[in-house]
Amino acid sequence: MLSFIVPAYNEEHELPRALAALRVAAEKSGRPYEIIVVDDDSSDATAAIARRAGANVVPVRRRQIAAVRNAGAAAARGDILFFVDADTQISAAHVAGALRALADGCAGGGARVTTDGSLPLWGHIFVWAFCTIYFAVKLGAGAFLFTTRENFRAAGGFDEQLFAGEEVYFTLALKKLGRFKLLREPVVTSGRKLRMHSARHIFSQSIAIVFRGRRGVQSRDKLDLWYDGKRETGTGLPSGRTCSNVARPDRVR
Repeated sequence: MLSFIVPAYNEEHELPRALAALRVAAEKSGRPYEIIVVDDDSSDATAAIARRAGANVVPVRRRQIAAVRNAGAAAARGDILFFVDADTQISAAHVAGALRALADGCAGGGARVTTDGSLPLWGHIFVWAFCTIYFAVKLGAGAFLFTTRENFRAAGGFDEQLFAGEEVYFTLALKKLGRFKLLREPVVTSGRKLRMHSARHIFSQSIAIVFRGRRGVQSRDKLDLWYDGKRETGTGLPSGRTCSNVARPDRVR
């Protein structure tokens, strides 16, 4: 069985599209599957939307992404675990690629990312620079990660001492167990942070984390970029570009 684990906090606007895409991708795999939405004390219709979509809703009150992902893994019944963010859309190619990678002996993997909607010029540059560096060293993005239940346990799950960057340390733990596969086709994740926050705010928090390392992500202090709960309400955002493209001021993925 395949278990798709979706952490969610107040995601009533993004979750329907994410779950619809996920279900299509899962159905095309031809394998039994389950969708688990870990509702982290949402105050909107997140839980109701998940139930209407046929997902198993696991309620928690943690406000910490690592703990929420782990709660989903604990509730999962599948032998293969997929972690998909609530603002991210995957395709059948991602599921098929992940299954091939695991069958070939990889310990786990992820995918490159691309953002939805239109972004300011600085946002294009930021995404291009980040993806160029991040994926060059084959790290998995939290938007989409996969592994087996066995390897998840062997890696120790996601580090609950961390409030951000947990996917980096999880990737490093998986790499100690075997090869880490980075799928070439990008998943589509929300570019809302780049639309809702200033360039100064995003750059300052990002640089602070780089220089402070683990110390900078061991509490929610100064991590409002991840925990302020700001959400967009618009729908029908245009598709755009991928991280592998050169940044330019046109519409993004």
